[in-house]
Amino acid sequence: MSHSELPADLTDSATGESVTIQTEQGLYVDPKALSAHLPALSYRGDALYMEQVSIDELAKQYGTPCYVYSKQAILDVYQAYTDSFASLNHQVCYAVKANSNLAVLGVLAQAGAGFDIVSRGELMRVLAAGGAASRVVFSGVGKTYSDIEYALTQGIGCFNVESISELNLINDVAKSLDKPAPISLRVNPNVDAKTHPYISTGLKDNKFGITHEDALAVYQQAADLSHIDIVGIDCHIGSQLTEVEPFVAALDKVIELIHSLRDAGIELQHIDLGGGLGVRYIDETPVSIDDFAQALLPKLSELGLTVFFEPGRSIVANAGVLLTQVDVLKPTEHKNFAIVDAAMNDLIRPALYQAEMAVIPSVLPNAGIDTDGTQPWDIVGAICETGDFLAKDRLLSLATGDVLAITGAGAYGFTMSSNYNSRPRASEVMVSGDSHQLIRKRETIEALYADETLWQAQ
Repeated sequence: MSHSELPADLTDSATGESVTIQTEQGLYVDPKALSAHLPALSYRGDALYMEQVSIDELAKQYGTPCYVYSKQAILDVYQAYTDSFASLNHQVCYAVKANSNLAVLGVLAQAGAGFDIVSRGELMRVLAAGGAASRVVFSGVGKTYSDIEYALTQGIGCFNVESISELNLINDVAKSLDKPAPISLRVNPNVDAKTHPYISTGLKDNKFGITHEDALAVYQQAADLSHIDIVGIDCHIGSQLTEVEPFVAALDKVIELIHSLRDAGIELQHIDLGGGLGVRYIDETPVSIDDFAQALLPKLSELGLTVFFEPGRSIVANAGVLLTQVDVLKPTEHKNFAIVDAAMNDLIRPALYQAEMAVIPSVLPNAGIDTDGTQPWDIVGAICETGDFLAKDRLLSLATGDVLAITGAGAYGFTMSSNYNSRPRASEVMVSGDSHQLIRKRETIEALYADETLWQAQ
């Protein structure tokens, strides 16, 4: 199949270069074409590199499975947000849940980032990485008394409040400390984010936030509480959004509410638009950060407020890969299985969200789809679940011992990993130029049960 025969939706609009080819047998992802869209990765000859370091050499030195992140790719996307919104007072609050490794947080803290957290543990990570509590927004629907107390004593920048009961609890804690609590309300605008239902957060059926209809009354209640300092308004409608229209629709509803608040005598200092901007995993066409900014800037400029953003996935997803080795090739009459040393406990997105992620070789074994030896393979792990897969029906030429890179794994990869089947979690490595460093040791099996005890019968 030549490039001229490819359907338009399978051809990159910018270069005309094929990124994927769908056949009756499976999906072929052109490794070199894909890597052209992933700034951290490139093929030098037939070898895959992250920045200036060979992926194969990283796999040999650190073993597999292993997450590898590009420091420069992280900083480049962070800077793109800063540059695109340079005309406004703004603060980029990186969503820690996307990737909470201390090295990642430290790189962003040094660049001047704020942080969006959803737990006390995430706040402690930010502080350990050198982040400032005053530049942290605390989101999440289940903040406890001790969470709130700890955050207040550390000088948290703002609580994004998600319910009336939480608002009252924050006031009680703040009163006990005699320390006003800075808050915004997370408003649920009932806007369809047009994303996977598990990561849609701005509809009435979702557990997040206070409904747009109730928000004014809740703000008025907050204004009457003794130890509440109203500083902002927050809205986050979902994750992996590839269109700008839902953001604009949500912003319009929030602006309407801001005007109502001003009429009621409630003035704000900031508007927090959350995160959610999507990325290209294989053939998605997400809106660029600059186009995102251009769609919102005219409306935001009129408000005269500081603007907060909470990007996570868009900063780190394509800065990272998961390296895994082919352990067993199991061709059958109906399916070919490539059993690798990573599994759903290492990367659950394909099993949980049916996420399509690219799988490319560390060394190109052939010239492309038409080469002898290319077959459809399901890339699966050794977990005792039929749902343990990383990719299905991918056209690849494989041999036992091959190292594969699963791209787009920098976000919601390690942070969602588990020890299911008593499997230790992967190591993590950061690359900068021609340097690389182990930023998390591979977990040992002994560590999995080190805190457990045998039952001692009485």
